[in-house]
Amino acid sequence: MKRKILFLGESYRADAITWMNGLKEFGDFEICTWELQTPNNSKLNRFKRILEYVFSPLSIRKTIRREKPDMIIAERTTSYGFLAAISGMHPIAIAQQGRTDLWPEGSVLLPLKKIIQKHAFKKADLIHAWGPVMTISMKAIGVDMNKVLVIPKGIDLSLFSPSTNHSNKIEAIVTRSLQQEYRHDSILKAFAILHQKEINFSLTIVGDGTRLQFLKDLAKELQIESKVIFTGRIPNTKLPKLLQQSNIYISMPITEGVSASLFEAMACNCYPVVSDIPGNQSWIKHRENGQLIEIDNIEMLAEELIWSFENTESRNNAIIQNRKFVEENANYDTNMKVIADKYHELLDSRK
Repeated sequence: MKRKILFLGESYRADAITWMNGLKEFGDFEICTWELQTPNNSKLNRFKRILEYVFSPLSIRKTIRREKPDMIIAERTTSYGFLAAISGMHPIAIAQQGRTDLWPEGSVLLPLKKIIQKHAFKKADLIHAWGPVMTISMKAIGVDMNKVLVIPKGIDLSLFSPSTNHSNKIEAIVTRSLQQEYRHDSILKAFAILHQKEINFSLTIVGDGTRLQFLKDLAKELQIESKVIFTGRIPNTKLPKLLQQSNIYISMPITEGVSASLFEAMACNCYPVVSDIPGNQSWIKHRENGQLIEIDNIEMLAEELIWSFENTESRNNAIIQNRKFVEENANYDTNMKVIADKYHELLDSRK
């Protein structure tokens, strides 16, 4: 009989789908899901969502009685991870999604989130750190590191395959959600500098988010709208082709855990130009295998884009090195087998 896992988290997210599909494929698990139903898109809905969260342990226990899962897994240590911790079920595996999960940093709820997170870490039988940067905050608060598995879920290297781009212009791509923390406005302003310098480029911005119309208006205001393509939300299956058609990948978040988007770009031979923050420093060394850009430094971003494109040999060496790195460290087939085996090991040890 198949072992069953209850997943707590937003099941529509690409990251969550990768996790669940990997467990089905490499662990032969059956997956059932539970998630909050109220969208987090207005002040009224945020209040309703908090109320739903308060009463959610009853709903989760009801799901456990109905589905009879063998174990429970959850994303985000400060939300679904805590709900897993108080579910009364074991074994529990929780995943820290961000560098700390204590976000936003100025939030009045931060002291409460710290308490919730500490409890989740204590109750968990296994803690996922999708990359080394996540372990720093764990060690700082005294998490039992014997429970921590440091490995990314990885990406499908058969889908995200390398291609050769011989374009004589910058063909850049951005694949992050159109939210303020990803600083698409800074990216557009840097390309406006390139436009003023009469440097030829195209910029593809993939995805959707609250800033879509604002960014479209900004591109128009900067007089670069003819060179910027907004694709809107696309299926993940269409993403590899867009990456393969590009030669530079740009991502400027102000905070980062482990970015599957970065691995996807590296796998498709896109040269990474990313923000200079710990989550990116784990993988990128400046002017070695990519560029690290100071947050909101528009002039630096423009200059480094020009440097990247003009230094063809350095760029080509980097993309070869990056593809090899992804094959060795972020192969979905290899990594998800390790994770699935670990879950079976947890279940066997509790018999």
